[in-house]
Amino acid sequence: MNRPPNILFILIDDMGWRDVSCYGSGFYETPNIDRLAARGMQFSDAYAACPVCSPTRASILTGKYPARLGLTNWIGGNARGKLIDAPYVRHLDLQEVSLATALRDGGYSTWHVGKWHLGPEQYWPEHHGFDVNIGGCDWGRPMHGYFSPYKLCNLSEGPEGEYLTDRLTDEAMQLIRHHDASRPFFLHLSHYAVHTPIQAPQHLVEKYQAKAKAMGLDELPAFEEGDHFPTEHKRHLRIKRRLLQSDPVYAAMVENLDWNIGRVIETLEQTGQLDNTLIIFTSDNGGLATAEGSPTCNAPLAEGKGWMYDGGTREPLIVCWNGHVQPGSSCDVPVTSTDFYPTLLEAAGLSLRPAQHVDGQSLMPLLTGHGTFDREAIFWHYPHYGNQGGSPAAAVRAGDWKLIQFFEDERFELYDLRNDIGEAHDLSGSQPDRLKHLQGLLRQWQHDVGARLPEVNPEWPPQGN
Repeated sequence: MNRPPNILFILIDDMGWRDVSCYGSGFYETPNIDRLAARGMQFSDAYAACPVCSPTRASILTGKYPARLGLTNWIGGNARGKLIDAPYVRHLDLQEVSLATALRDGGYSTWHVGKWHLGPEQYWPEHHGFDVNIGGCDWGRPMHGYFSPYKLCNLSEGPEGEYLTDRLTDEAMQLIRHHDASRPFFLHLSHYAVHTPIQAPQHLVEKYQAKAKAMGLDELPAFEEGDHFPTEHKRHLRIKRRLLQSDPVYAAMVENLDWNIGRVIETLEQTGQLDNTLIIFTSDNGGLATAEGSPTCNAPLAEGKGWMYDGGTREPLIVCWNGHVQPGSSCDVPVTSTDFYPTLLEAAGLSLRPAQHVDGQSLMPLLTGHGTFDREAIFWHYPHYGNQGGSPAAAVRAGDWKLIQFFEDERFELYDLRNDIGEAHDLSGSQPDRLKHLQGLLRQWQHDVGARLPEVNPEWPPQGN
């Protein structure tokens, strides 16, 4: 009997769709991720279930939309503007059958390494089916920076100056090298990079400072100032959009991350496990492009993290599985992070529990070319103000068409993504039938998942403004 595959799920924090060279970056260097794409399938229209981290992470682990879980914001987030953020659940409920629990019950060793950010200690990975938890807690970013001492309660300190991405990779490699070969493993490798603070090894920073200068990027305007933020706590500030990829420190973070991914793949190869390991590489939301230093640019996509435009939700996605996924293949079918749960269960030969519901759909027909993949639409619900300038919104994508609902003024925008990837031309006025159809889909889905809505802020605008 064939043993089920090992599963390596590489989840990057805040990596944008354009932050990888095989996705079109001309400044960042990612040779190891590019080789992964050459080994497997590269998706052009893959999405996170939310434009911020915690909800997407919950959707990956449960196969459910964040709105169904009630976990619709990054845990700890809260803001007020013209509207008051909708209430949300601030942990991943222990009643959920997590992906790790399902795989462990199916005979897998289950390991979490890196960022968690799905609730306080009683909701950490070890309470959601992971045998091992290294570095996963309630933190959404390295609170004390990327260089040791980290002061992470479940990661021993390394030598002073050790870099966190290197260390987490070392831990993952050790798990792979020393695991019980009679059992398959599920490694949830969830790097804190490339989230703020933007910090990287100095030799790489210097490399990209020289590269930016050689390319003439240091002579070009990097930012454009936009409108004031729509929230009470930041209304005195303006949105700062990055116009091009040119930040040397961010580029250095990306290259270091790529090098570390290469080290993990090399470890699989050295231990003879690469051919029987299903590898997924993706991100939890779009690149940080409009605030907090705006270190990257998602162009040609619009905006970035915290926004409902594609810059906030479209992600790099690469899937490799020797003998099952054609090397060098590509897919332009829209998929989303709820799809990973049923995909990985099918790959492992496991089934959902009786009465267990998932919103995702197995990607196996797309990955293997066998069977059919038929879905009318995918959805988003983010009834919150992001830290990056976005306002509460929801969206639906059906085929090439995307509808965005903005809750502040109940405005709708409609885009043909096949011909307008940058969402620059709103067609809601010229496509009334399509507008009505997508509004109906979104409204019905919101009802079905019990989506909570923001409320009017009676104290807006603040006095004196």
